[in-house]
Amino acid sequence: LPDAFLEFLNENGIDPSIYTPRYIRLKPGLEAIEADIKCKLEKVEWLPNFYSLPPHIQIASSKSYQEGKIYGIDAASGAAVSALNISPGDHVLDLCAAPGAKLCMVLELLGNSGSVTGVDVAKHRLAACRTLVQKYKLGDHCRLFVADGASFSLIPIRYKEWTSRRPWKERKRANKEIPELIYYGRCSGVVGMSKIELGYDKVLVDAECTHDGSIKHIQKFENWGWSTMERRVLDAERTDDLTVLQFRLLTNGFKLLRVGGNLVYSTCSLTHAQNEDVVERFLSLNPCAELLVID
Repeated sequence: LPDAFLEFLNENGIDPSIYTPRYIRLKPGLEAIEADIKCKLEKVEWLPNFYSLPPHIQIASSKSYQEGKIYGIDAASGAAVSALNISPGDHVLDLCAAPGAKLCMVLELLGNSGSVTGVDVAKHRLAACRTLVQKYKLGDHCRLFVADGASFSLIPIRYKEWTSRRPWKERKRANKEIPELIYYGRCSGVVGMSKIELGYDKVLVDAECTHDGSIKHIQKFENWGWSTMERRVLDAERTDDLTVLQFRLLTNGFKLLRVGGNLVYSTCSLTHAQNEDVVERFLSLNPCAELLVID
């Protein structure tokens, strides 16, 4: 890693060794795959169905990966989903869903119940989510919308409240934007306008950030050139723009949360500015929100 980035890690109290491990998640009951991927898996004790493996192991060519029995997802991403405390029947909103690993984990935890609404502003990235949920056969309770997460406003309503697509007509009359629906699972219920207290049970805001905590992102600088890292990751002006977006995403996610529901805010940045500072500002302006301790 270049000196500028090592200095950045040191200023934020981060040990560079965190960039070493890779992780996979196995579908429950499918632990016996070591012969297929030709390496020994190390169980992540604090995160069910997660395993670490050496960084040089390629899983894409394995039968287990091709059959949808395993998928790559960071333990940190799994921790964000785990913190939602998902229960059967929950209606969950993933406000920045692409590329989709966390979305798949949420759908696995829900099983044959509830629904997941995935939102992302980039259509091509959301299409990757669609590919994942289809590959892993998790799409029945999922719907995907191309929309700006900072302004998305569709909330789940019960089927009995849905009559002749009326919510869509109400939005059209009010000249409100109707987001593009690019995937609709056959058991994913309906989405429309309703009373705001009937919002989502759980909301995940995994916000856009500088990605300085992601090994995959940092490795891209081998191709981009390490000299571009300061502009792409450490530039204060770009970070200021991102924190504004992060605050807007968090604020909108909270608006769509039902009373008594849980929201998790996360990033793959290691800086206080994009994490603790954003949450602190949000709490100062939203006294009805309560900060919960994560085990």
